Amino acid sequence: MATFLYRLGRFSFRRRHVIALFWVALLALAGVGAAGAPAAGPTSFSIPGTEAQKAFDLLEERFPGASADGATGRVVFKAPAGEKMTDAENKAIVRKAVEELSGGSEVARVTDPYEGGGVSQDGTIAYTSVSYKVSGLELEESSRDALEGAAEDARDAGLTVEIGGDALQAVPHTGAAEVIGIGVAAVVLVITFGSLLAAGMPLLTAIIGVGIGVGTITALAGTLELDSTTPILATMIGLAVGIDYALFVVSRYRAELAEGREREEAAGRAVGTAGSAVVFAGLTVVIALVGLAVVNIPLLTKMGVAAAATVAVAVVIALTLVPALLGYAGRRVRPVGEKSGLLGGRSGKDGNERTPQRPNMGTRWASFVVRRPVAVLLLGVVGLGAAAVPAASLELGLPDDGSQPTSTTQRRAYDLMSEGFGPGFNGPLVVVVDAEGSDDPQAVFQRTSDDVKALDDVVAVAPAAPNKAGDTATITVVPESKPSSAATEDLVHGIRDAGRDITADTGADVLVTGATAMNIDVSQKLNDALVPYLILVVGLAFLLLIVVFRSILVPLKAALGFLLSVLAALGAVVAVFQWGWLSGLMNVEQTGPVMSMMPIFMVGVVFGLAMDYEVFLVTRMREAHVHGEQPSQAVVTGFRHGARVVTAAAVIMIAVFSGFIGSSESMVKMIGFGLAIAVLFDAFVVRMAIVPAVLALLGKKAWWLPKWLDRVLPNVDVEGEGLRTEDDRKDEDRELVRA
Repeated sequence: MATFLYRLGRFSFRRRHVIALFWVALLALAGVGAAGAPAAGPTSFSIPGTEAQKAFDLLEERFPGASADGATGRVVFKAPAGEKMTDAENKAIVRKAVEELSGGSEVARVTDPYEGGGVSQDGTIAYTSVSYKVSGLELEESSRDALEGAAEDARDAGLTVEIGGDALQAVPHTGAAEVIGIGVAAVVLVITFGSLLAAGMPLLTAIIGVGIGVGTITALAGTLELDSTTPILATMIGLAVGIDYALFVVSRYRAELAEGREREEAAGRAVGTAGSAVVFAGLTVVIALVGLAVVNIPLLTKMGVAAAATVAVAVVIALTLVPALLGYAGRRVRPVGEKSGLLGGRSGKDGNERTPQRPNMGTRWASFVVRRPVAVLLLGVVGLGAAAVPAASLELGLPDDGSQPTSTTQRRAYDLMSEGFGPGFNGPLVVVVDAEGSDDPQAVFQRTSDDVKALDDVVAVAPAAPNKAGDTATITVVPESKPSSAATEDLVHGIRDAGRDITADTGADVLVTGATAMNIDVSQKLNDALVPYLILVVGLAFLLLIVVFRSILVPLKAALGFLLSVLAALGAVVAVFQWGWLSGLMNVEQTGPVMSMMPIFMVGVVFGLAMDYEVFLVTRMREAHVHGEQPSQAVVTGFRHGARVVTAAAVIMIAVFSGFIGSSESMVKMIGFGLAIAVLFDAFVVRMAIVPAVLALLGKKAWWLPKWLDRVLPNVDVEGEGLRTEDDRKDEDRELVRA
């Protein structure tokens, strides 16, 4: 592989006009496609195999036109102090709002609080529910404006009015997160390279790659029914890995220049060596993202595949466009040790790496770890183990309006409903009774209502509402506890247990659905998929790393170190978002269950990114070992060349993810914090401390591989052994003798 990539790098350097034109044309094509693409149609969110989804599908079939999966809006009214919502004046204000809300073209139905039991017992709070024909993301702005306008008119008339439900759900926006990340990345790159031009290349190529990826996703969004969050995920991952991969290649190019090579040769060798690491690092990210298909949630699968495609584009750009741009830059990109005159650096041979210099920070740190591997290993493992302790208390769930900041109208509406009717009114359950095969459907409906009323944690059970055929009915159940509580989850399981008894006696199917039940089923599905996903992703990457490092223990150490860092990161997430530690610093207004997608999402994204650092850092050690250095010295050599680059890459990644912590959306905030802390743990504790300590303790055993396996495995030559010339070997022999 190194030889092929070496030739590709030289070709791209030589034929830079062709390569640059190709990528510019591809970017333009993606841009034109995105600009001319029709607006994305409805995206069907389905969770195959869950009871809640089966019930939704049944409702669509038996209650045509009911818009079971349509958006809902809940307008909550509170009377001024000393007044009641049943007062004639306040009643007139509410009925006027109901009339205004009924006129929208996307509105399916609006309830009257005075006819449907929508007034609290003390008479101070009332609510009306608005059901729409389309989902929250499909609602036209005019419908949202009408909803907010009716609420504003009621406010002007003297009532306190807030709006809940998913009708106000808008397409997520990332705000300034990427701008913050790019700004920090630019500063880090300038410090790393000591050159504005060299620092600008990774940024430029990453932006081009993300532009092509996101443009293509936007162009195909309607055809493939991609969710609006897919471009955000692709941007987040593509930007982070795009900068990192280009950073690896440019850093190796400058190191090759410092060895005295001509620029075209240096570009070829940079792509042949660092490019090999980029290919395998990219493969691990792609495996992790595509592996999300194991969860069997179509939307999550599409998001993973789209993000994986953006990563693949970043890999190819690093192998072709980066050496092409290095060709354009010429002598303005300087060898390691030289800074541009603009930054106060010196040019000339004084900057050559062969000139005796004080050991860099990476060399000093690696030498320290090699001398005291046991102490460093114990400190790292115990520290991460302590951070992982809160993960034992992990509670999973999906966010609702109760997790929104108190400044939002959704959260205030949630609190008003809890005050007037109890927290369970914010998450009613829908029991669907399919009595098509029953002799007496009405008796089945009545028995179901009676059995549900007898369960604990039930506040109210609405009368059964049958369809026109009379063979299927819905029963609305109001829990006593809030939607995200363990008690409500127990109630859902209790209703399903009772439903199985009814099915056994009558043959009718009893299903539980609604937003709360769907959230519970999604959480369970994600939880059940975590272990198979871990086995698949870690297993495939383990096999891939065996090929890369030609070792059993090094990939095993990489996988175990990753699991330790993810557990520590999950512990930190639990401590902040579930227990409330440092919640003020993180601006976490409401603690509660951790988003059910977090564990599997962190495993997928962080595993791929962690392997980037593992591959780039350890391939340098493997390269030094293959070229004749002793294991402990190879560790130091790997850090001398790679520590600065890996540190810069990790800081950039942390900056990109940390930009999302400032979001007012609790889910986005949690994802940003979780990914940032996971990269921090993995890069600086696992890769920078535990990895060199373990390799120092293992010595030559680290690179052991059974002879039969050595014969079977393909030789991908990641360390570039096939690129060495006779002069290289003589130089290395002299270096070894001198050492």
